[in-house]
Amino acid sequence: MSVKSAATVSGGSSKNRIGARPAGFWRDLWSVAGRALRAIPREPEALVPALIIPLFFFIVNVGSLSDISQFTGVGDFKAFQIPVAIVFAVTGVSRASALVTDIQSGYFDRLLVSPISRSSLLLGLMVADLVLVVALCLPVLALGFALGVGFETGPLGVLAFLLLAGLWGLAFTGFPYAIALRTGNPAAVNSSFLLFFPFAFLTTTFLPQEALTGWLATVADYNPVTYLLAGLRSLISAGWVPSDLAPAFAAVAAVGAVSFALAFSALRARVQSN
Repeated sequence: MSVKSAATVSGGSSKNRIGARPAGFWRDLWSVAGRALRAIPREPEALVPALIIPLFFFIVNVGSLSDISQFTGVGDFKAFQIPVAIVFAVTGVSRASALVTDIQSGYFDRLLVSPISRSSLLLGLMVADLVLVVALCLPVLALGFALGVGFETGPLGVLAFLLLAGLWGLAFTGFPYAIALRTGNPAAVNSSFLLFFPFAFLTTTFLPQEALTGWLATVADYNPVTYLLAGLRSLISAGWVPSDLAPAFAAVAAVGAVSFALAFSALRARVQSN
């Protein structure tokens, strides 16, 4: 890791004093992130479902519902569904299961004995998560491009789309990390994706917001995914629309504030217990 051994000679004595010295926050951060990224290719079983499931839903939804989309005011149903597939691809993807493994094996406790920055233990994993969720967006976007989906905002809009989707994926990672640090239980971490299901379907997944009625319309108004999808869709179909993009980034920030607070609170509790 980033911990170095330092030999210190005092008063010309032949006896050396061996101690560890901190390497600095940024070096610690990149050490943790690098280890997490190197482990990703060795765990395809964690990545394949995260990619296959959103692609499956995208193909099924477009194939079964595109003919009736004209009655809901949706012009291009493929473009309407691409953000839904992206959100499914990036939500809940994290290294929290690997963190549980480190906790159970005692590796995490050994890190706590070292002078490594405590916050880098979590932030390094989150950096790896950000890289991973952006990478997961690329095959979904490639399928959309192959089916004729274009961006009104051009190449810069594609980058903004990836940034917004990546930030959402990063914001949600705080929840599985909080569960991992509190419980150290792999089953609890694996079930953390269930937290997203109410957000996923009680929103504008299949219909635009103006077509929703009754209690579903009310719930969608308070659902952060509604504003995330609106922002992503605007980059594809409407152009640079501040009234859509600003609420989308605000929704991501709000979810991130809650999840990060829970995750770092759990980290502090685990550090103090060791």
